[in-house]
Amino acid sequence: MMNISRVLLLAALAIGGTACSSIDTARTRDGQMGNLILVEPMPANMRSQMALARYNQILGQVELDDSQRADLLYQRGMLYDSVGLGGLAQYDFSMALKLRPDMAEAYNFMGIHHTQNMDFIQAYEAFDATLDINPEHDFAFLNRGIALYYGGRPELAVSDLNRFYHRDESDPYRALWFYLAESAVDPGKALQTLRESRNKLKDDNWATALVDLYLGDVSEGQLLSVLLVNVRSQQELANRLCEAYFYLGKYHMAQGNKAVASNYFKLSLSTNVYEFVEHRYARLELDLLREKTLEDPQAR
Repeated sequence: MMNISRVLLLAALAIGGTACSSIDTARTRDGQMGNLILVEPMPANMRSQMALARYNQILGQVELDDSQRADLLYQRGMLYDSVGLGGLAQYDFSMALKLRPDMAEAYNFMGIHHTQNMDFIQAYEAFDATLDINPEHDFAFLNRGIALYYGGRPELAVSDLNRFYHRDESDPYRALWFYLAESAVDPGKALQTLRESRNKLKDDNWATALVDLYLGDVSEGQLLSVLLVNVRSQQELANRLCEAYFYLGKYHMAQGNKAVASNYFKLSLSTNVYEFVEHRYARLELDLLREKTLEDPQAR
Protein backbone atom coordinates (compact mmCIF):
# COMPACT_ATOMS: atom_id res chain seq x y z
CA MET A 1 0.00 0.00 0.00
CA MET A 2 1.40 3.41 -0.95
CA ASN A 3 2.72 5.81 1.70
CA ILE A 4 -0.04 8.42 1.85
CA SER A 5 2.19 11.11 3.41
CA ARG A 6 4.55 10.87 0.44
CA VAL A 7 1.61 11.14 -1.97
CA LEU A 8 0.36 14.32 -0.32
CA LEU A 9 3.86 15.81 -0.21
CA LEU A 10 4.45 15.19 -3.90
CA ALA A 11 1.10 16.70 -4.82
CA ALA A 12 1.66 19.70 -2.58
CA LEU A 13 5.04 20.37 -4.22
CA ALA A 14 3.31 20.36 -7.59
CA ILE A 15 0.91 23.13 -6.58
CA GLY A 16 3.31 25.96 -5.76
CA GLY A 17 2.48 29.11 -7.70
CA THR A 18 4.60 31.51 -9.73
CA ALA A 19 4.42 35.29 -9.75
CA CYS A 20 4.81 37.71 -12.65
CA SER A 21 7.56 40.27 -12.24
CA SER A 22 5.56 43.18 -13.64
CA ILE A 23 2.09 44.65 -13.41
CA ASP A 24 0.24 45.97 -16.45
CA THR A 25 -2.77 48.09 -15.59
CA ALA A 26 -5.22 50.08 -17.65
CA ARG A 27 -7.78 52.61 -16.64
CA THR A 28 -11.08 53.21 -18.38
CA ARG A 29 -13.97 55.58 -17.79
CA ASP A 30 -17.62 55.36 -18.83
CA GLY A 31 -20.82 57.12 -17.89
CA GLN A 32 -21.56 55.00 -14.87
CA MET A 33 -18.28 53.93 -13.34
CA GLY A 34 -15.17 55.87 -12.39
CA ASN A 35 -11.53 54.98 -12.94
CA LEU A 36 -10.99 51.25 -13.17
CA ILE A 37 -7.87 49.19 -12.76
CA LEU A 38 -7.78 46.16 -15.02
CA VAL A 39 -5.71 43.04 -14.57
CA GLU A 40 -5.06 40.12 -16.87
CA PRO A 41 -7.34 37.28 -15.65
CA MET A 42 -5.34 34.60 -13.91
CA PRO A 43 -4.94 31.43 -16.04
CA ALA A 44 -5.50 27.98 -14.61
CA ASN A 45 -2.36 27.09 -12.69
CA MET A 46 -0.34 24.53 -14.66
CA ARG A 47 1.04 23.01 -11.47
CA SER A 48 -2.49 22.53 -10.17
CA GLN A 49 -3.41 20.74 -13.37
CA MET A 50 -0.38 18.46 -13.02
CA ALA A 51 -1.31 17.77 -9.40
CA LEU A 52 -4.84 16.88 -10.48
CA ALA A 53 -3.45 14.40 -12.99
CA ARG A 54 -1.32 12.89 -10.22
CA TYR A 55 -4.33 12.54 -7.90
CA ASN A 56 -6.38 10.95 -10.70
CA GLN A 57 -3.63 8.41 -11.31
CA ILE A 58 -3.24 7.52 -7.64
CA LEU A 59 -6.98 7.22 -6.99
CA GLY A 60 -7.42 5.04 -10.06
CA GLN A 61 -4.42 2.74 -9.67
CA VAL A 62 -3.21 2.61 -6.06
CA GLU A 63 -4.70 0.41 -3.34
CA LEU A 64 -5.90 2.69 -0.55
CA ASP A 65 -7.89 2.22 2.62
CA ASP A 66 -11.04 4.30 3.17
CA SER A 67 -9.31 6.96 5.23
CA GLN A 68 -6.52 7.45 2.69
CA ARG A 69 -8.97 7.57 -0.23
CA ALA A 70 -11.13 10.11 1.62
CA ASP A 71 -8.09 12.31 2.25
CA LEU A 72 -7.07 12.20 -1.40
CA LEU A 73 -10.61 12.90 -2.60
CA TYR A 74 -10.76 15.89 -0.28
CA GLN A 75 -7.38 17.18 -1.51
CA ARG A 76 -8.42 16.73 -5.14
CA GLY A 77 -11.70 18.46 -4.39
CA MET A 78 -9.84 21.49 -3.06
CA LEU A 79 -7.75 21.57 -6.23
CA TYR A 80 -10.83 21.34 -8.45
CA ASP A 81 -12.31 24.17 -6.39
CA SER A 82 -9.21 26.35 -6.83
CA VAL A 83 -9.40 26.13 -10.64
CA GLY A 84 -13.14 26.80 -10.82
CA LEU A 85 -14.43 23.26 -11.34
CA GLY A 86 -17.09 23.46 -8.65
CA GLY A 87 -19.18 20.51 -9.75
CA LEU A 88 -16.22 18.13 -9.67
CA ALA A 89 -15.11 19.57 -6.33
CA GLN A 90 -18.53 19.04 -4.81
CA TYR A 91 -18.61 15.44 -6.06
CA ASP A 92 -15.21 14.70 -4.48
CA PHE A 93 -16.22 16.24 -1.15
CA SER A 94 -19.41 14.19 -1.07
CA MET A 95 -17.51 10.98 -1.88
CA ALA A 96 -14.94 11.76 0.82
CA LEU A 97 -17.72 12.17 3.38
CA LYS A 98 -19.18 8.79 2.48
CA LEU A 99 -15.85 7.23 3.36
CA ARG A 100 -15.13 9.45 6.37
CA PRO A 101 -18.24 11.14 7.83
CA ASP A 102 -16.11 13.00 10.41
CA MET A 103 -14.37 15.35 7.94
CA ALA A 104 -15.38 18.79 9.18
CA GLU A 105 -13.56 20.59 6.35
CA ALA A 106 -15.37 18.56 3.69
CA TYR A 107 -18.73 19.51 5.22
CA ASN A 108 -17.59 23.13 5.27
CA PHE A 109 -16.79 23.07 1.56
CA MET A 110 -20.06 21.30 0.79
CA GLY A 111 -21.88 24.08 2.62
CA ILE A 112 -20.08 26.72 0.57
CA HIS A 113 -21.08 25.04 -2.69
CA HIS A 114 -24.68 24.63 -1.54
CA THR A 115 -24.75 28.35 -0.75
CA GLN A 116 -23.40 29.21 -4.19
CA ASN A 117 -26.14 27.04 -5.70
CA MET A 118 -28.74 28.71 -3.43
CA ASP A 119 -29.55 25.37 -1.79
CA PHE A 120 -29.69 27.08 1.58
CA ILE A 121 -31.27 24.35 3.71
CA GLN A 122 -28.56 21.92 2.63
CA ALA A 123 -25.95 24.60 3.28
CA TYR A 124 -27.17 25.13 6.85
CA GLU A 125 -27.10 21.39 7.47
CA ALA A 126 -23.55 21.10 6.15
CA PHE A 127 -22.26 23.94 8.32
CA ASP A 128 -24.11 22.57 11.34
CA ALA A 129 -22.35 19.25 10.72
CA THR A 130 -19.01 21.05 10.51
CA LEU A 131 -19.57 22.70 13.87
CA ASP A 132 -20.89 19.50 15.44
CA ILE A 133 -17.59 17.84 14.57
CA ASN A 134 -15.43 20.89 15.35
CA PRO A 135 -17.21 23.55 17.46
CA GLU A 136 -14.19 25.86 17.11
CA HIS A 137 -14.11 25.82 13.31
CA ASP A 138 -13.65 29.55 12.76
CA PHE A 139 -14.64 29.86 9.12
CA ALA A 140 -17.76 27.72 9.51
CA PHE A 141 -19.25 30.67 11.38
CA LEU A 142 -18.36 32.98 8.50
CA ASN A 143 -19.71 30.60 5.88
CA ARG A 144 -22.91 29.77 7.76
CA GLY A 145 -23.41 33.48 8.41
CA ILE A 146 -23.08 34.20 4.70
CA ALA A 147 -25.51 31.39 3.87
CA LEU A 148 -28.03 32.79 6.37
CA TYR A 149 -27.52 36.28 4.94
CA TYR A 150 -28.23 35.19 1.37
CA GLY A 151 -30.95 32.80 2.55
CA GLY A 152 -33.00 35.68 3.95
CA ARG A 153 -32.29 35.11 7.64
CA PRO A 154 -30.24 38.22 8.49
CA GLU A 155 -30.90 38.12 12.25
CA LEU A 156 -29.30 34.67 12.48
CA ALA A 157 -26.54 35.77 10.11
CA VAL A 158 -25.70 38.65 12.45
CA SER A 159 -25.18 36.20 15.31
CA ASP A 160 -22.71 34.04 13.36
CA LEU A 161 -20.87 36.94 11.74
CA ASN A 162 -20.65 38.81 15.03
CA ARG A 163 -18.97 35.77 16.56
CA PHE A 164 -16.62 35.49 13.59
CA TYR A 165 -15.75 39.21 13.78
CA HIS A 166 -14.94 39.19 17.49
CA ARG A 167 -12.39 36.41 16.99
CA ASP A 168 -10.19 38.93 15.12
CA GLU A 169 -11.37 42.52 15.39
CA SER A 170 -8.34 43.75 13.42
CA ASP A 171 -9.61 42.07 10.22
CA PRO A 172 -11.45 44.52 7.93
CA TYR A 173 -13.16 41.70 6.00
CA ARG A 174 -14.74 40.38 9.19
CA ALA A 175 -15.94 43.89 10.03
CA LEU A 176 -17.44 44.26 6.55
CA TRP A 177 -19.37 40.98 6.58
CA PHE A 178 -20.71 41.77 10.03
CA TYR A 179 -21.78 45.16 8.69
CA LEU A 180 -23.46 43.69 5.60
CA ALA A 181 -25.55 41.31 7.69
CA GLU A 182 -26.41 43.89 10.34
CA SER A 183 -27.36 46.48 7.71
CA ALA A 184 -30.06 44.07 6.47
CA VAL A 185 -31.57 44.26 9.98
CA ASP A 186 -30.82 47.82 11.15
CA PRO A 187 -28.84 50.04 8.73
CA GLY A 188 -28.32 52.84 11.25
CA LYS A 189 -26.97 50.56 13.94
CA ALA A 190 -24.82 48.74 11.39
CA LEU A 191 -23.13 51.98 10.32
CA GLN A 192 -22.50 52.95 13.93
CA THR A 193 -21.00 49.53 14.66
CA LEU A 194 -18.78 49.78 11.58
CA ARG A 195 -17.56 53.20 12.72
CA GLU A 196 -16.62 51.70 16.09
CA SER A 197 -14.93 48.77 14.37
CA ARG A 198 -12.84 51.12 12.26
CA ASN A 199 -10.93 52.26 15.36
CA LYS A 200 -9.55 48.72 15.77
CA LEU A 201 -8.29 48.39 12.19
CA LYS A 202 -4.74 49.04 11.03
CA ASP A 203 -4.12 51.80 8.50
CA ASP A 204 -1.30 49.82 6.86
CA ASN A 205 -3.77 47.14 5.74
CA TRP A 206 -5.05 48.20 2.32
CA ALA A 207 -8.43 46.54 2.96
CA THR A 208 -9.12 49.06 5.73
CA ALA A 209 -9.86 51.45 2.85
CA LEU A 210 -12.86 49.25 2.01
CA VAL A 211 -14.31 50.04 5.42
CA ASP A 212 -13.49 53.73 4.89
CA LEU A 213 -15.43 53.62 1.61
CA TYR A 214 -18.55 52.35 3.37
CA LEU A 215 -18.13 55.02 6.04
CA GLY A 216 -17.89 57.71 3.38
CA ASP A 217 -14.33 58.65 4.33
CA VAL A 218 -12.71 57.79 0.97
CA SER A 219 -13.93 57.84 -2.63
CA GLU A 220 -13.90 54.97 -5.09
CA GLY A 221 -10.92 56.52 -6.87
CA GLN A 222 -8.99 56.80 -3.62
CA LEU A 223 -9.78 53.17 -2.80
CA LEU A 224 -8.47 51.97 -6.14
CA SER A 225 -5.29 54.01 -5.64
CA VAL A 226 -4.72 52.57 -2.18
CA LEU A 227 -4.99 48.98 -3.36
CA LEU A 228 -2.07 49.51 -5.76
CA VAL A 229 0.34 50.28 -2.92
CA ASN A 230 3.05 47.61 -2.50
CA VAL A 231 1.52 45.32 -5.15
CA ARG A 232 4.36 43.16 -6.49
CA SER A 233 2.71 40.78 -8.96
CA GLN A 234 -0.23 40.21 -11.24
CA GLN A 235 -1.53 37.58 -8.81
CA GLU A 236 -1.51 39.98 -5.88
CA LEU A 237 -3.23 42.64 -7.97
CA ALA A 238 -5.86 40.14 -9.12
CA ASN A 239 -6.49 39.10 -5.51
CA ARG A 240 -7.03 42.69 -4.39
CA LEU A 241 -9.21 43.60 -7.36
CA CYS A 242 -11.36 40.49 -6.83
CA GLU A 243 -12.07 41.73 -3.32
CA ALA A 244 -12.36 45.44 -4.07
CA TYR A 245 -14.76 45.05 -6.99
CA PHE A 246 -17.03 42.73 -4.99
CA TYR A 247 -17.36 45.18 -2.11
CA LEU A 248 -17.82 48.05 -4.55
CA GLY A 249 -20.65 46.02 -6.06
CA LYS A 250 -22.26 45.58 -2.64
CA TYR A 251 -21.74 49.30 -1.95
CA HIS A 252 -23.61 50.29 -5.11
CA MET A 253 -26.33 47.68 -4.53
CA ALA A 254 -27.09 49.36 -1.20
CA GLN A 255 -27.44 52.67 -3.04
CA GLY A 256 -29.78 51.18 -5.64
CA ASN A 257 -27.26 51.43 -8.50
CA LYS A 258 -27.96 47.95 -9.80
CA ALA A 259 -26.34 48.38 -13.24
CA VAL A 260 -23.11 49.67 -11.72
CA ALA A 261 -23.18 46.95 -9.07
CA SER A 262 -23.64 44.30 -11.75
CA ASN A 263 -20.59 45.58 -13.63
CA TYR A 264 -18.46 45.49 -10.49
CA PHE A 265 -19.51 41.92 -9.72
CA LYS A 266 -18.57 40.93 -13.27
CA LEU A 267 -15.19 42.61 -12.84
CA SER A 268 -14.65 40.63 -9.65
CA LEU A 269 -15.42 37.42 -11.53
CA SER A 270 -13.09 38.40 -14.38
CA THR A 271 -10.05 38.03 -12.10
CA ASN A 272 -10.52 34.22 -11.96
CA VAL A 273 -9.54 34.10 -8.26
CA TYR A 274 -11.95 31.22 -7.77
CA GLU A 275 -11.20 30.31 -4.17
CA PHE A 276 -11.87 33.78 -2.74
CA VAL A 277 -15.14 34.36 -0.88
CA GLU A 278 -15.68 37.47 -2.97
CA HIS A 279 -15.38 35.59 -6.27
CA ARG A 280 -17.75 32.86 -5.08
CA TYR A 281 -20.48 35.26 -4.10
CA ALA A 282 -20.07 37.76 -6.94
CA ARG A 283 -21.70 35.15 -9.17
CA LEU A 284 -24.43 34.57 -6.60
CA GLU A 285 -25.07 38.32 -6.49
CA LEU A 286 -25.47 38.37 -10.27
CA ASP A 287 -27.85 35.40 -10.13
CA LEU A 288 -29.95 37.21 -7.52
CA LEU A 289 -29.97 40.37 -9.63
CA ARG A 290 -31.23 38.41 -12.63
CA GLU A 291 -33.98 36.85 -10.52
CA LYS A 292 -35.13 40.27 -9.36
CA THR A 293 -35.07 41.57 -12.92
CA LEU A 294 -37.24 38.67 -14.12
CA GLU A 295 -39.69 39.30 -11.28
CA ASP A 296 -39.75 43.04 -11.93
CA PRO A 297 -38.33 44.13 -15.33
CA GLN A 298 -38.30 47.77 -14.14
CA ALA A 299 -36.01 46.94 -11.18
CA ARG A 300 -32.78 47.67 -13.00
